[in-house]
Amino acid sequence: MLDACLFMEETSRGLAPIGGYATTLIVAGATQRFGTEEQKSDVLGGISKGDVEAIAMTEPEAGSDVGSLTTSAERVNGGFVLRGQKVFCSNARIARHILVVCRTTKGDDKHQGLSMIWIPTDAEGLQIDPIDTMGGRETAHLYLDGVDAPESALLGEVDQGWTQLMAGLNVERLILAATMLGIGQRAFDDALAYVKERRQFGRPIGSFQALQHRLADLATELQAARLMTHWVASKVDEDPDRMLPQEASMVKLLVTETAQKAALEGMQMMGGYGYSSEYDMERLVRQALVSTIYGGTSEIQRNIIAKTLGL
Repeated sequence: MLDACLFMEETSRGLAPIGGYATTLIVAGATQRFGTEEQKSDVLGGISKGDVEAIAMTEPEAGSDVGSLTTSAERVNGGFVLRGQKVFCSNARIARHILVVCRTTKGDDKHQGLSMIWIPTDAEGLQIDPIDTMGGRETAHLYLDGVDAPESALLGEVDQGWTQLMAGLNVERLILAATMLGIGQRAFDDALAYVKERRQFGRPIGSFQALQHRLADLATELQAARLMTHWVASKVDEDPDRMLPQEASMVKLLVTETAQKAALEGMQMMGGYGYSSEYDMERLVRQALVSTIYGGTSEIQRNIIAKTLGL
C-alpha cells in the first residue's frame, strides 16, 4: 500500500492523465479480498493490461448515508436483475465494468442486505450519462433498467456488501489521501516558484514576510500530511486485513483539507494569474475542492473519529 501511495502522490503531483487509476485500485483491492479465482483472473488480469474499473455506491437520496441506497438486485432465473439509479460514479464512461453496490434483501437494519455485483458497461439496460462538474465530465449518472447479471457476477457473499465495503475503507481513503497529497504539493510548488519570480514594489513578492510565513506553514502541514499517509499505509501493509477506522479517517481528513488549503492559498498568492487558465493553479483548486466531499465528507470523517474516541 505504501508503494501505491507513493505512486499516486507523484503522478498526481505531475498531473499525469491517469485519473481512472484511483477507482481501479479501489476495485482491485475488493476483488483481491473477496473475488473468486475466475473474477481475479478476469478483473485483475484486465487491469494489468490497462483496463479501468469503477464502483457505484452513491444515489440521489443516499450520499453520506450509503445504507439508505435503494438500487435493487432481484433474484431471477439463477441470477440477478438490477434496477435503480446511481450518481457521481467516477470513470464509469471509460470503465470495463462497474461494481454496483445494491440491495438484495430488505430488512429492519439498512446496513444489512447489501451486495456487490459486477456489470459490464455495455450491458443492456444500463445508461451512463456524464455529469458536468467544475472538474470536468469524469463522473456520471447511472440508470439501471432491468440489467441482467449472472450469479458469477456477485463479488463475495450475498447480503454482505456493507461488511465488504467497510473492509475496503483503509485502501479507499489512503488512495484518495495520496492523490490529494500530490495535488497539494503541486499547488505549493507552483506557488513557491511564482513568488520567487513575481516582482512588486521593486522586489520578489516572496521576500515579504506575510507570504513567507504562509508558505512556511503550508510546507510544514504538507510534510505532516505526508508522514501520516506513509504511517497509515505502513500499518495497512503490516496487516492488510486489519480495520483502521480512526487512522483511515484521520488521514483522509487531514490530507484533503491540507491540499485544499494549499490550492486556495496558492491561488491567492498568484493573484489574477492564479485564477487564469494560463497557469495550472485554477485546475488544482477545482480538483482540491471536491476532495473533502467524495469518499466520505470531512464531516463524516470527523464523526467516525469522534466515535472511535468513545464519543
